[in-house]
Amino acid sequence: MLKIFNQNNFSNQERKTFGLHLIFSIIDGIILGALALNEFVLIKSLNGSNLQLVLLVEFGVALLTFSIFMNELLQRTKNKKKMLRIISLITRLPLLFIYFFPSDFESITFFHQSAFLIIFLIYFSASPLIFPSINQLLKDTYSQKNFGQLYGISGSVNKIIMLIVTFAFGFWLDYDNFSFRYLYPILGILSIFSIFILTKIKFVNYENQYNHTFLNSLKKSRKRMKKIMFENKPYRDFEMSFMFYGFAWLLSSAVITLYFENRLELNYSSIAFYKNSYNLIAIILMPVLGQVLGKIDPRKFGIYTFVSMLLFLFFMALTEFIPQHFFLFNIKIYYTLVISHIFYGFFAACMALLWYIGSSYFCKNEDVANYQAIHLTLTGVRGAFAPFLGIFFFNLIGYTGVFALGIVSLIISIWILVKSLKTNKII
Repeated sequence: MLKIFNQNNFSNQERKTFGLHLIFSIIDGIILGALALNEFVLIKSLNGSNLQLVLLVEFGVALLTFSIFMNELLQRTKNKKKMLRIISLITRLPLLFIYFFPSDFESITFFHQSAFLIIFLIYFSASPLIFPSINQLLKDTYSQKNFGQLYGISGSVNKIIMLIVTFAFGFWLDYDNFSFRYLYPILGILSIFSIFILTKIKFVNYENQYNHTFLNSLKKSRKRMKKIMFENKPYRDFEMSFMFYGFAWLLSSAVITLYFENRLELNYSSIAFYKNSYNLIAIILMPVLGQVLGKIDPRKFGIYTFVSMLLFLFFMALTEFIPQHFFLFNIKIYYTLVISHIFYGFFAACMALLWYIGSSYFCKNEDVANYQAIHLTLTGVRGAFAPFLGIFFFNLIGYTGVFALGIVSLIISIWILVKSLKTNKII
């Protein structure tokens, strides 16, 4: 990895940005590694209900609906670094209150479950502002040919850290179901530090004249979004396919958590094992796939991504009918679930690139934040209803029915991209 800093095809600014991005990715990996078990903490340690589980899933994506609003706010703010730092303090410090949660099941009440949800509602509220900022900062600094490669390397490091932390936290939670009381406050401090590191990357200030009110700016943003979606047909197709993929993922996300807990009866260590198995594959593949994304149409890359997701759901559903398994220490290993997560590893590597930087390949550098804001807003739109529909269909048609609906939705998303590649070329 250190060879990156010695190659002549990377500018000094790219090397400096990569160093800061790498530090951010390491810290972010620690945070994501712990939060990978967040939903299980709610239902296992805090005895949360199905509705509370859905709400927690909702918070992670539905708030992205405000990305257009937040992007407009970011564009109008002269001191963007200061703004991001203030937002990080407001949204991350509440994690410190988790330290005061009870440390036994008998003392857990509805108040603690609600407080847990509110704290993460506040935490995820920063996403519509932070995600477009990361995309814009990196796109401004990394060249087109190096963007995917450098992002892929930092992404692999991010997932290595995630793997270690998820596995360690899983074992810690099996030893002490309330160990999250100690770790989550630390995550809050680390998250603030990571945002401060991110803001050390140089911002490029594009010339924007704001001679109108904020409300009028939002109206113009809505019109700009409409114009982009109508005129940039390849990007429109890309986002349409993402809507169906996102529906499939969010429909099944909370249901998979219940599937692991109630049907497969997995403990924290087993859950961490499966999450790490796909992360290990993603770590190996991301640097290679990062270079691939920079060379091929992102819609073709999307087809590979969604096919792997489809196979993940297929073998996930198959585990209910082929439940053969064995134990390795305290880990419950299902044969078909291992196959499922092999495909999920390929999917995770692809999606880590496609979701974060895929939209940037459809526009000029100065438009990256706008395009990513649209992408995030649409993510929020589907996130506002898909998890609830997942639980609704789960109560109606069970695990297999929900997984089947997800597979059908993915087939539609793949068909959209195949058709788009034949009819609409990227300008």
